[in-house]
Amino acid sequence: MDIKALMKQAQKMQEKLQKEIAEMKVEASAGGGMVTVTMGGTHELLSIRIAPEVVKSQDVEMLEDLVRAAVNEARRKIEEAMAEKVGALRVPGL
Repeated sequence: MDIKALMKQAQKMQEKLQKEIAEMKVEASAGGGMVTVTMGGTHELLSIRIAPEVVKSQDVEMLEDLVRAAVNEARRKIEEAMAEKVGALRVPGL
């Protein structure tokens, strides 16, 4: 296989991967589901759900910790999924 064909195949695989990452969504929660976030593959925070009892407690520090933990978990899940996808890419002949 010539280098030009390999480069073309690699470019197609990269485009496919970028599309899959852009379409990816993960959900993560903290505090037993008291805070749940949804994050896209580009690390965009898509939504945050906060259970009413967390707000009623008026414990701002706890809420901050729960949001931070849920966001960090979502980022970890995105990174893990991306590493899995990139690791699955194999260009024949390389």
